[in-house]
Amino acid sequence: MTKKNATQRGGRWNRLKTMWREDLTALGVLLTIPSPQIVQIIARAELDFLFIDMEHGHFDPASLHATIAALAGTPIVPIVRVGANESWLAKIPLDAGALGIIFPGVNSRADAESAVKAVRYPPEGERFWGPFYAAPRWGATLAEYAQVANDEVLAIGMAEHISLTKTIQDVVTVPGLDLLFIGPGDLSTSMGYPARTDHPDVAQAIGHLESTIRDSPVVLGGVAVNPGQAEEMSACGYRALIVGFDFMLLERGLDAVLHSIRR
Repeated sequence: MTKKNATQRGGRWNRLKTMWREDLTALGVLLTIPSPQIVQIIARAELDFLFIDMEHGHFDPASLHATIAALAGTPIVPIVRVGANESWLAKIPLDAGALGIIFPGVNSRADAESAVKAVRYPPEGERFWGPFYAAPRWGATLAEYAQVANDEVLAIGMAEHISLTKTIQDVVTVPGLDLLFIGPGDLSTSMGYPARTDHPDVAQAIGHLESTIRDSPVVLGGVAVNPGQAEEMSACGYRALIVGFDFMLLERGLDAVLHSIRR
């Protein structure tokens, strides 16, 4: 058994679990703009997941539902970051068809255990019943959804505070925790170096988190700002990478067009 197999049951709907069993790196885009039209355009790319951001993005329940529905017919896995590390915030995204919930500020074993319980039905967790739109989103009856939901839905945490460097070993041993995204922006800010993700102290903290997560059953995730960095991070053991933000991709595309015209 490989180190990832223990947490990666499923794969009927969630291709990320299949990819991780094969030791492949999943690529995704972070979405802040609540636009089904933009989602449909993004979905034409060969992405593996869409990181829908309800923490810093502008999604309400209706626009979230429309965003997830816009991915229908594609293999892209919708995962949703909620606004706080509160289990009740997972209800609406899960019942809309999200296949993973990202909880910010997972800094302790208790935080991780809460995240796992929030996305799993009993007896594995404490998720309440109501997947009335999730089931048809995945072409399933309610009974079929109930049978496989615990295997398909990801419990995800953000590793983004310096305090986690002291508790990370306990966090990665929580049964059912699937993925930890290292958030360098918040991590550097928590250390007193806002936006200075290249500071040596920040790099040391990231390195400690990387090595501990990589050597555990939990999948290592992060953010790559360019293709070169994505290749380096994949080689370093990252198996889930955000390779762009919607607003950033729009800015870069427009800048490239204008530069081409004006040169």
